[in-house]
Amino acid sequence: MARLEGKTAVITGAADGIGHAIAQAMAREGAHVFLSDISDAQGERCAAQLRAAGHLADYLHCDVAKADDIARLVDTAVRQTGHLDVMVNNAAIAIGGMPVHEMTDEQWQRLIEINLTSVFRGCKCALPHMIAQKSGSIINMASAQGHIGLDGWTAYAGAKGAVMAMTRQMAVEFGPVNIRVNSISPGTIDTPMNDRLARQIGGNLAKAWVKMHPLGRIGKPCEVAEAAVYLASDAAGFTSGTDLRVDGGLTAAPRYVPELL
Repeated sequence: MARLEGKTAVITGAADGIGHAIAQAMAREGAHVFLSDISDAQGERCAAQLRAAGHLADYLHCDVAKADDIARLVDTAVRQTGHLDVMVNNAAIAIGGMPVHEMTDEQWQRLIEINLTSVFRGCKCALPHMIAQKSGSIINMASAQGHIGLDGWTAYAGAKGAVMAMTRQMAVEFGPVNIRVNSISPGTIDTPMNDRLARQIGGNLAKAWVKMHPLGRIGKPCEVAEAAVYLASDAAGFTSGTDLRVDGGLTAAPRYVPELL
């Protein structure tokens, strides 16, 4: 039997990159996946491709900066399937590559809204349903940047560090009602977001990313997706409050600061 047979999974930021890979992997494992994003044409196309392959998939527009959008996403999934088993708070943006004193308040607020407040909102909406059914798995996307320092990424690292702290707290608080809460910290992954970032910053960034990872390459979205499937599955039934590093050894290595110019 598929590892997620009969489960309902909601994934934010699922039109491309890691979120898309998680939706694909969970659908293949038998889950009814509810993909969400602000890139509607791309998200609809992803869901249609999954349905064409015989999987259960729906797409809903969701701007995670809007509390009502997240609530509607979760409520729709529960209304259609009767339960919510997996909540993946994946949506994020990359604002950085600058000293923290050069970041504007607007940039800070936008990053925190998308990378941290949206995780709070996703958990807030998912938890009442999971508490009622006395089961559930919440997976929050953190980052290797929450573990190690890299010039220019103070705000991003702060948001992701907070995600990990929230994850641990919720694991303790809701463990007694059989809800597991974990996070994943990817290293540099081959995603459209990172591709845009490499073009924006330029220099030797792409080569530096490879050099930073002891495995000698950056990661693939499907490798992060496999970690998410594990955390969502019954195989991880005794795994809660942990941060799973899918980072090619990045955070185990001596600190390396790339020369970007």
